[in-house]
Order: sequence, then C-alpha cells, then structure tokens
Amino acid sequence: MIENLDPKITEKPTVRCASCDREVEHYNTFYSPTDAPRNICWQCLAREEKNFFARRGYSRLARTGVIPR
Repeated sequence: MIENLDPKITEKPTVRCASCDREVEHYNTFYSPTDAPRNICWQCLAREEKNFFARRGYSRLARTGVIPR
C-alpha cells in the first residue's frame, strides 16, 4: 500500500517563542554557533523583518519634501 504524504502538514509539537513567550504551533528553529536551538514564532519573525522595532519618532525626511545633503 502506498501512503500519500502532504508536505504542508507537519506534526511539530507546540513550543514557547523565545521573543514573546507564547505557545505557538507555527515557528522556525534557529541554531546558534554553540548548537543551541532558539524557536521564533512567525509573527515575531515578520515583525523583525519589517523593522517593526524602529524608534517611535523615526520618519524619512524625503517623504516630507526635505532632502538632506
């Protein structure tokens, strides 16, 4: 008998995110040079990639018409 496996379905256990400390099912595991695993959830990873943690007053001056030279 042949079993069909769906690559989208993965049986991963729930873990705690290292950044937000939530229990999540969708996460990525990163390994440090010392081979220590670090689990980051998809929401925290997306925030980091979007530069979500920029300082609050940050704005691009060129969008307001000022071009610094």
